[in-house]
Order: sequence, then structure tokens, then C-alpha cells
Amino acid sequence: MFRRERSIPLRGSAAALCNNLSVLQLPSRNLTHFGVVHGPSAQLVSAAPEGVPLAQRQLHAKEGAGVSPPLITQVHWCVLPFRVLLVLTSHRGIQMYESDGSVMVYWHALDSGDASPVQAVFARGIAASGHFICVGTWSGQILVFDIPAKGPNIVLSEELAGHQTPVTDIATEPAQGQDYVADMVTADDSGLLCVWRSGPEFKLLTRIPGFGVPCPSVQLWHGTVAAGYGDGQVRLYEASTGTLHVQISAHARAICALDLAPEAGKLLSAAEDTFVHIWKLSRSPESGYTEVEHCHGECVPDTQVCGARFCDPSGSSFAVTGYDLAEILRFSSV
Repeated sequence: MFRRERSIPLRGSAAALCNNLSVLQLPSRNLTHFGVVHGPSAQLVSAAPEGVPLAQRQLHAKEGAGVSPPLITQVHWCVLPFRVLLVLTSHRGIQMYESDGSVMVYWHALDSGDASPVQAVFARGIAASGHFICVGTWSGQILVFDIPAKGPNIVLSEELAGHQTPVTDIATEPAQGQDYVADMVTADDSGLLCVWRSGPEFKLLTRIPGFGVPCPSVQLWHGTVAAGYGDGQVRLYEASTGTLHVQISAHARAICALDLAPEAGKLLSAAEDTFVHIWKLSRSPESGYTEVEHCHGECVPDTQVCGARFCDPSGSSFAVTGYDLAEILRFSSV
């Protein structure tokens, strides 16, 4: 069971975007950072364990070329082996900051040369893999940035082609050392999933076809892809082969966020039906297939949920954002 904890106030509502919450836990400092997007700015809030807000910072999208201020599409903390960077994506480009948002260390402008006049140009979908940060784009390309241990000498090292429609989300997990391990999955507006092996050169291992609805959010756990779809379904696939293990009619409306608590094997799903569900994943010793057990369901009444994340690796607490809701809702296990 989970109970509602003290909410964290925001200066404004979260925008109605999928995956509109990022959480970075700093156990050494007994702090948790929360990041939320609203229009042309991102709000960063630091909070103590009891939910007491200690500091707030607003970051704005870099203007680039154009008259109106660009809208931010996502904010996400990328935990790399030697540093943590905060990444912002917008309709103009990609901004990377030190983890507290104090210093911008890199700016990458999006090239709209190939886009038609009626096509929206944006970046969306952010994940770290080893010393790389991968970012999806409107064209379906994945930009791979090589990140040094310190300093601003970040390099665009590769552009991955696997999608024909805009990328929605990217998920990674640490590779276990074997050559065949699939450690990154990317999703797009058509529902297509691409499974990759990261490294100095990324390799496309398999494509998992969509079925006519977008896949707004995706996660990766012990070689299993968890994908949340626009029809409310959660599907679990074998990452290396694309075999479907489990299909759950999890929600009545489109899923807007998935998250994983890797230590406990817990999967969180949140959707526009106002529900947040928590599922327990496990591998069957007999079949080797992934099995699912429903653990908890939480209704956030009268709220268009747009972001939800676990606040710790064991999955004992989670946070939720909603459109037109000027606070981050927090829940913890009893």
C-alpha cells in the first residue's frame, strides 16, 4: 500500500506532455531533484525527504533562430559513469547542463533543412548509455553524443537511423558485458520499437513492429522491453528477439509514462485515465518468460496525469505530475 505524502509546490502547471517528470536522487546529500517542463521553461526543484522544497530554479530554452520562444519538450537527468548532466530538448535544439542547472556545457541546434514547412521540428527522448547520451528527433534519427569525464568538449559521434516517424522515448540499461546484450530501446509515434547494442558503434539488433498506435514510453529491465501504448496497453517483449511475453490491458486511456525500479523489478505505468499502477516483474525459472503481478493502483482524481516516476531504486516511493496542477504529488509505501 502507498499513502499520499506532502506535495511539492511548483511555480506553474506541468505541460500536457508525456514523460513530463524527471527525478534524480542524491542519497549522499539526502536530497531529491525533480524536473518538470512548462512551455518555454523547465522548473527544477530540490526537496528533502519529507517533501520540504529547498531550492527552485527555472531554465529557459535557448532561442536559436525564430521569433517566438521555443517550447521545451522534455527534461531529463542523465547519470553517466563520471558525471551527471541535465538535458533539455526543445523545438530549437538540445541543451546540456551541469546536474544542478547552474552551467550550460553544450548546445546543439537542430537542423531543420530536411523538414517540410508544415513539419514540426523538435528533439524528444533522452537516455544515457555508458559515456554516451542519446537523444531522439522529429525525423526519427537518434543523435549520439560522446560525453567526456569533465568539461564541455561534447561531440556528436553518431546518428542512428531506425525510425521513420518522430521518436517518443529512449530507455537503456547497463550492459552485462556479453556481446549480444541489447542495452537500448527506442520508440516512435507509429509504435515501432528498435532494440540496439550500444558501444563505440551502436548496432541495431531487432525491430519490434507497432500496431497502429503510438508508443509514448518505454523501459528496459534485464533484457525485457516494457512498452506503454496509446491504447492503454503495456506489452513486455524479449529485447534480443522481439518475442511478446506479456500483454496487459493496463489502462482505459493512453499511457503517458512508464518507469522502473531496477532493484525491486517494479514497473510503474501512468495514463490519462487518472490511474497510476505498479506491477512486479519476474522471470519464470521454468519458461524463462517474464511474468507480471499487479501490486498497487492509485487514482489521481480530476487530473490529466502527464508524468510519473519512482523516487528511489527500490520502488518504495513515487511522484506524479498533472496538467493544470501546480504541485508534484508524492506517494510512499506504508
